[in-house]
Amino acid sequence: MSARDAILGRLGAPEGDPDAEYLLLHRGYLERHHGDGLVELFAERVAHYRAIVHRVTEAELPGALAAALRLGAYVVPEGVPAAWTGSIEPSRRLGPDADLERVSGTITGCAVGIAETGTIVLDHGAAQGRRALTLVPDHHLVVVRADQVAADLPDGLGRLDITRPLTFISGPSATSDIELSRVEGVHGPRTLEVFLV
Repeated sequence: MSARDAILGRLGAPEGDPDAEYLLLHRGYLERHHGDGLVELFAERVAHYRAIVHRVTEAELPGALAAALRLGAYVVPEGVPAAWTGSIEPSRRLGPDADLERVSGTITGCAVGIAETGTIVLDHGAAQGRRALTLVPDHHLVVVRADQVAADLPDGLGRLDITRPLTFISGPSATSDIELSRVEGVHGPRTLEVFLV
């Protein structure tokens, strides 16, 4: 039976369970292309996109985040663990409703990191805030735990709720003009710093 026949055949049976049927679909491609060394591959690919990568332990994370701050205040969305920002002066931490035109940056977590492409995915759940927090400020500090690193896109998508708004970040915001001169920060943060825990 062709895929077309399968789809048309289901049109007459709306009482089926679409989620269960979706899981039964045969996919003729590899869903995972990498085994070991995912965290190292992720760090390498993220750095290739000109992001700054910090490999830190849980204990080192607060100091590393504080050391990375520039002048000014940073937005910290709800759900960011207090331990992450424990070394940052309270006056430099603003809530998610802060005026984004006046802040230096933002500190967030993420939903998934994809090793194959060095992409960070935010689903704007806890510790990630609304989408504008990672698009307007010039400096984005994002924490990625090692257990959040997926092998590649199919593996990463399998960990996400695709009904949520998703933001895919591969390095600092950048674009090129007609002569391929790269300009960073036109549509988002000029600097992306990844803290890989």
